[in-house]
Amino acid sequence: MSDNFIERARYTCAQGGAAATVTALPGGIPILHSPSGCAGNFAWSQNGGSALQVGGYCGTLAMPSSNIQERDVVFGGDSRLREQIENTLKVMDGSIYAVLTSCVTEIIGDDIKSIVADFKNQGVPIIGAETGGFKGNSYRGYDLVLQSLFRDFLERGVVKKKKQVNLWGIIPSYDPFWRGNLEEVRRLLELLGLEVNSFFLTDDTIEGIRQAGSASLNIVISHTYGLEAAALFEEIHGTPFISLPLPIGASATESFLRAVSKAAKVSSARTETVISTEKKRYFRYLEPLTDCITDLDLQRYAVVVGDANNATAVTKFLADDLGWLPELAVCTDVLQEHEQERLQEQLKHLESRYPVSLVFETDSSQVRGHLQKKWPVTGSGKYQNVFGPAFVIGSSLDRELALEIGAPHLSVSFPVANRAILDRGYTGFRGGLRLIEDLLGAVVAGR
Repeated sequence: MSDNFIERARYTCAQGGAAATVTALPGGIPILHSPSGCAGNFAWSQNGGSALQVGGYCGTLAMPSSNIQERDVVFGGDSRLREQIENTLKVMDGSIYAVLTSCVTEIIGDDIKSIVADFKNQGVPIIGAETGGFKGNSYRGYDLVLQSLFRDFLERGVVKKKKQVNLWGIIPSYDPFWRGNLEEVRRLLELLGLEVNSFFLTDDTIEGIRQAGSASLNIVISHTYGLEAAALFEEIHGTPFISLPLPIGASATESFLRAVSKAAKVSSARTETVISTEKKRYFRYLEPLTDCITDLDLQRYAVVVGDANNATAVTKFLADDLGWLPELAVCTDVLQEHEQERLQEQLKHLESRYPVSLVFETDSSQVRGHLQKKWPVTGSGKYQNVFGPAFVIGSSLDRELALEIGAPHLSVSFPVANRAILDRGYTGFRGGLRLIEDLLGAVVAGR
């Protein structure tokens, strides 16, 4: 049954992801070419899943939209879109504007490319992306906006800078920890002596983005998201890219920094100094916890449920850094076979060599069934072989599973409806400490 529909999906349509991506750009103004219901649908999904990171100058329900009606569907919505762009330019102060199409406007064939080109010829900083919902989910919309940005906005033919890199692969809002995750990775890359353009942070500027073609390397923190955009960037601007998993904690971050240093030609001496300094701080903070973790028996079996970035990254952190026992990892994204293979490969080479079962399941209601297959309950009474002591790490949708098996729960992937997040992140050495705090805090909360 789950092959035919997705129950309680953990993402929105492509236009929803595209709108969140544009809103996160410095001065980014999305202009939806869609019926009025589109913004409402994905806005409330984002409102309920992004850990209260909603609204803003031109976000969610404040986004400009052509709000096409039946007449526009019959006769075409080109004139309505032109009118909306003109009105948006009058009342919204932006650094870059992005027209985003919907299912309806793509089906009726409105030519947004020529309309966007007309405004661009007038000096308007504007791009357009065909983000009809049938093209994929919010993660696909993220990639489509990046492709349009790299193709139509970045200056071409700029001189390459040896130590400049671009960073992406973490989706605004649909990773509720996107700000903190990007900031920590950026901090570490800057310690290596690299000049980092991360597109979506407060340190980024629209002019810096326009000059992003001068980077000598693109770093995609994902084996799934933003890879098509990276290939297009390389084709147009000649910048190679590397694809690395989300680095959480000491083990993954150390590997991440060495991989980046090799690709960016950073001296090994500087790289090792950064790693040594960060690890010393990391373990100094962990040292006081050692006795409590051991004496209070805080080790747990775990189920990890999340998107393609988080499912494997969190699992690796639990097994290789925290010493927990992740029995089951569930990736909730719709992935192609080669994408699934890359994620499976990540968990085949854990330093702890702990055998983790990775399954791909879009239907949240089926996670309990996968756990029962992995850990069938046998025996009875006090001799019953229950799954415990356990912990469930996932989204707000996985609280039900945690309640069913009597386990604490922590929301780390979209949708997160039971936490407020500003700049908290779990990447890097510092992010690993934050995740340990949150996990152990949830374990001892009921003591």
